[in-house]
Amino acid sequence: MPPECQLFGTLGCHLCELAEAELMPLVEHGLMVELVDIAEDETLLEAYSLRIPVLRRVDNGAELGWPFDAEQVVAFLR
Repeated sequence: MPPECQLFGTLGCHLCELAEAELMPLVEHGLMVELVDIAEDETLLEAYSLRIPVLRRVDNGAELGWPFDAEQVVAFLR
């Protein structure tokens, strides 16, 4: 079972939409991804505003910054 992840982004972010599209096939195969809107949290906004989208593993806090493809995500989850 792959680890749970969070995708940090915000509404209206074109790159975030691309990242979501890249993750969808993996979600369909069991990957759990929580979409986190950084605009709703000042701390997250400060930490990620210039880096979104960012995929973060919940289990160990490792982060994968954009750009990434499905193959890179699979390697990141191993």
